[in-house]
Amino acid sequence: MAKVAPELQYSAEHEWVAREAGNVVSIGISAVATDALGDIVYVDLPEVGSAVTAGETCGEVESTKSVSDLYSPVTGEVTEINDAVVSDPALINSDPYGAGWLFKVAVTEEGPLLSAQEYAATNGGEL
Repeated sequence: MAKVAPELQYSAEHEWVAREAGNVVSIGISAVATDALGDIVYVDLPEVGSAVTAGETCGEVESTKSVSDLYSPVTGEVTEINDAVVSDPALINSDPYGAGWLFKVAVTEEGPLLSAQEYAATNGGEL
C-alpha cells in the first residue's frame, strides 16, 4: 500500500501541498498516484512566473502506462520549478514527497484540500 505523508494536505486529483515560509507552498504528486502511474518518464511543469488556478490543469506527467494531467491545488504564481525532476523524472517515483517535488507557488487562494487521513481513507493509502 502506498505511503501517505501525514504532514501534507492533498487534492482529490492526487497532488500534495507542503507549507513553506509565508504564503509559499511546494507541490508534488502522491505515492498513491506514482504507484498507479508506474515509471514516470516525462514531466511538463508550469513556467516560473506563470499563474496557476486551483483545480485547473497546469502541466502533465507521462509514464510508461499513460499521460496524466497535472492539476494545481492552489491559485497563485509559480515561483520555482524542480529542474531535477525535469532532467530525471524517475525522482518522482523514488522520492515523491522529497526530491520529487514539482513546483512552488506563492498562494493567493487554496482549492479544496484533504487532510492526510481523508486522502488515505478515500484513496487506499497508508499513513
